[in-house]
Amino acid sequence: MEDRHLNIKKVLITAFILIFSFVIIFFSALLTNNSVSSKKKEKTSNVRTLASSKIDNNSKKITSKSNTKKNKNAENNQNSKEDSEEAQEKSANNDQQQSQDQNENQKNEVEENENQESSQNSLGVLPVPNPNSAEQIKSIYFSDEKQVYLTFDDGPSNNITPQILDILKEEGVPATFFVLGSRAELYPELVKREFDEGHYIANHGYSHKYSQIYASVQSVIDEYNMTEQAIQRALGTADFHSYLFRFPGGSSGGPYNDLKAEAKNTLWANSIASTNWNCLTGDAEALGRTKEELLARLAETANGRGSLIILMHDAADKQPTADALREIIPNYKNQGYVFKNFYEIFKQQ
Repeated sequence: MEDRHLNIKKVLITAFILIFSFVIIFFSALLTNNSVSSKKKEKTSNVRTLASSKIDNNSKKITSKSNTKKNKNAENNQNSKEDSEEAQEKSANNDQQQSQDQNENQKNEVEENENQESSQNSLGVLPVPNPNSAEQIKSIYFSDEKQVYLTFDDGPSNNITPQILDILKEEGVPATFFVLGSRAELYPELVKREFDEGHYIANHGYSHKYSQIYASVQSVIDEYNMTEQAIQRALGTADFHSYLFRFPGGSSGGPYNDLKAEAKNTLWANSIASTNWNCLTGDAEALGRTKEELLARLAETANGRGSLIILMHDAADKQPTADALREIIPNYKNQGYVFKNFYEIFKQQ
């Protein structure tokens, strides 16, 4: 009985040992598996971390490249913008220069047109024939209008004529110059200036030598034609015709009275009128007259007339005439006179 209990006890101990061993082996195996699993997980985690690091580095590289590209693009855009602004500035400068050049060209064209108009005459027309000119000139002598026709014979001269032209320009009044053909040939530039400044150029014959000009009617006509040609050459146009003649010494009286009358009719038959004067300064009556004497003589011969054709001269020895003119013009302006020349008669109506 004791042996049976002993055997049972041995069996139980043996079973317990086996079970305990099994438990130990089981937990040992379990611990080993957990360790391996943990290492695998750690390795996997490390792999993932490394991969993530590589991805981050690549991302950084890509970002860096992207940033570099962006920087280059920004730089290119900035350069492009600067180039565009520079091009716009150059374009604006070019446009401004073109505008200035265009304005300058327009200005030059305007000045050229003004010069061309001036070369024709400040009034814009050449004298034209007038079939009623003789009557209209005659009416000036008897008009009640307060008007002054300043007339100058025997020029031009290189010392007196420029002074007279300067005075007329300063005062802004017109005049009529009865030029000699021989003097026009000597000083064509003065004839041209008279014309360009709006004064009327009329004919006074070529020589002013009585014995020569009044040798015959034909001689009067010849001197008239020679003077017309001299004026045309001075003005540079064959289209100029004065249509107005002043006989040296006047159109009547003296030893050549009959010849003058016949010549006057011949000229008028060719639409050429003539005129004298109705008052004068006496600057050709005697040598050495002073300015004061000329002014007194004018006042005497004008004698209160309303309409005046004043005879004066712009020959080389007529300095007192230029001096007197500086007082004559303001004097008549103050009296309300209007200054005219013979364009009033020989212009387009």
